[in-house]
Amino acid sequence: MSKILIGARLLVVEDEALVAMMVEDMLSDLGCVVVNVAGSVSTGLALLADPDLALDGAILDVNLGGEQVYPVADALKAKGVPFMFATGYGIGGIAQSYAHLPALAKPYDPGSLERTLAVVLQPPSDGGE
Repeated sequence: MSKILIGARLLVVEDEALVAMMVEDMLSDLGCVVVNVAGSVSTGLALLADPDLALDGAILDVNLGGEQVYPVADALKAKGVPFMFATGYGIGGIAQSYAHLPALAKPYDPGSLERTLAVVLQPPSDGGE
């Protein structure tokens, strides 16, 4: 288990309840804390509007009931919160402006989630190593 994940406070943005529960279970097994689950863009934005919400990262389903998650991604970016995408439509379906960010194709396994999240949550290198 990656040490960087233990105690990490994460937001899950996923509209499918069963998938959200599965992701929560995987994250819990990895030692993460799921702060909240948002099933829509509006719920995600409302949660991020709370100045007291402390997050270390987020997992974003790209398509939320036909609505694209990018407004939530923009809000996370503005707050400096790292995030990754999860998509059932293939990695190529991610908007060009976010194509450089880590993403997992659904369905994914706990090992893939752990590896990708460890990269997402890794502090930026100061270049001195």
